[in-house]
Amino acid sequence: MVEFAGFELPVQYKSIIAEAQAVRNGAGMFDVSHMARLTFRGENVLEFLEHITVNDVAALADDQGQYSMLPNATGGVVDDIIVYRITSDTYRMVVNAANHQKDLAHIKSLLLAGISLTDQTSETAMIAVQGPKAAEIVYSLTQQSEDLKALAFFGTATVEIAGVTTFAARSGYTGEDGFELICSASDASALWNALHQAGVEPCGLGSRDTLRVEAGLPLYGHELLDDLSPIAAGLGWVISKTKPFLGSEPINAARENGTTQKLQGIRMDGKRFPTPGMKVTVDGTEVGEVTSGVYSPLLETGIAFAFINSDIKLGTPCTVDIRGKHEPATIVSKRFFKRS
Repeated sequence: MVEFAGFELPVQYKSIIAEAQAVRNGAGMFDVSHMARLTFRGENVLEFLEHITVNDVAALADDQGQYSMLPNATGGVVDDIIVYRITSDTYRMVVNAANHQKDLAHIKSLLLAGISLTDQTSETAMIAVQGPKAAEIVYSLTQQSEDLKALAFFGTATVEIAGVTTFAARSGYTGEDGFELICSASDASALWNALHQAGVEPCGLGSRDTLRVEAGLPLYGHELLDDLSPIAAGLGWVISKTKPFLGSEPINAARENGTTQKLQGIRMDGKRFPTPGMKVTVDGTEVGEVTSGVYSPLLETGIAFAFINSDIKLGTPCTVDIRGKHEPATIVSKRFFKRS
């Protein structure tokens, strides 16, 4: 167990490798209750969210969500988030635990009159159930399985799972199918235990990090920063090309002009993996720096993300300075795994 953002969180239950394999081969679950859950209400809430987020909130229908970001005025990222439309005047937002108070301060500084903001983090819990067998197991615990089966990616429904009223979103942070489940904090143990008894393996922070790197997913504080354009992180696909929003001018300029570095994958030749801050070189010249690194049980090798000079092409051999030894690797796509 480790302390993180005011919570005690498990690094692992059995082992990082065993838990990562459980998610890739079956179903695993993560207690992600530390992530903050906010609710916005008001007649002009859509106008407000369109201004403070980068994605097209207006494209959402009821019971739909989207990955997005909170930008700052200079074109950096305050946080990456998920926005869910509940009704035309009610939206839910999930933000990162480490940024909880920062995000609240940022949002409140921009809040429009007539919009209420409710922080529901302490009164709710959140469990992510992930893996190729995750959906079938969740279906088995509800009489409303048809409602869940009908959900597209980022679709939502409120259903009873193992007798617990649950807001279920078809989303996750592993590259696998599954659901992120929000329920009352008082019901969290019952829901967790029911999932466990149905065959879902408990998983900790260690395997979650491994899985998200394999899937090419960024982590705030590593691949996303207040002073870094999300264009450099390869997230232009998330960002609206049509609406104005806070920081849209510098972000659009970065999209048009390019950035000096961009986020790429690093696949090591061996099992050693780099950690943030380690330098990447090509032909003896430093070309980038690692932001995240893990051992991939799926690929049986070390993998990493790194910001690399934009003129370096995929497939270029490189080395990573791991504690004074230049370990051979290749610059590759950051999407190491994609479920077919």
